[in-house]
Amino acid sequence: MIPVPTSGMVLAAGLGTRMRPISQTVPKPLIELGGQTLLDHAIDRLVLAGVERAVVNVHYKAELIVERLAARRQPKIEISREEELLETGGGVMKALPLLGDVFFVVNSDVLWLDGKDYALTRLAGAFEDSRMDAVLLLQRTTSATGYEGRGDYFLDPLGKPRRRTEQEIAPYIFTGVQLLHRRLFEGMSGRPRASPRPARASPRIASNGRLIEGLDRRSASFDCSPKKPGSRSG
Repeated sequence: MIPVPTSGMVLAAGLGTRMRPISQTVPKPLIELGGQTLLDHAIDRLVLAGVERAVVNVHYKAELIVERLAARRQPKIEISREEELLETGGGVMKALPLLGDVFFVVNSDVLWLDGKDYALTRLAGAFEDSRMDAVLLLQRTTSATGYEGRGDYFLDPLGKPRRRTEQEIAPYIFTGVQLLHRRLFEGMSGRPRASPRPARASPRIASNGRLIEGLDRRSASFDCSPKKPGSRSG
């Protein structure tokens, strides 16, 4: 268990191809749901958990996102511009100078409802610095509104996730919400580039004797990017 991190990152650089034609004029993070943008929904969750500084990466229609963020009073916003799309791992690596040792990473296209406890607070409560590099927020496929795929992970009784094979159907999906330690990116030296998502880095973590843990979501999440069964976010 660690104190709730004071920094976090919202991933907002994607092209939003699965939201076309809407995203041809409005970047996916600025699509509104219930009168509020998806990006603001994500940042508000960070603020509620106690995050004081949020990094937002931008690429596609970046100026529209930057303009929207300028209207926010809290938290402190840092912009990480990507001249070329770096994907999740490369994007986070580029933003590391703006983040603390431990930080949240949240997709901008996932909306979730908290139960009695904030999901982000639960992630911090589950993180053990001496033996973990990451905690992923997982959701049962049966309670993930808008999801029609084959799942992402199995979760053992001790909370260790195992990614499904191509032929398997898994009971949990990765929600796009996670808590990471910067040492997860050790060895990724040099210029940030497109790289695997942190959530998929478990073989390397295991070889280093460190762990990725999974935390079961207790209430509903909503995938705001329609996809075909078995497809990934984009």
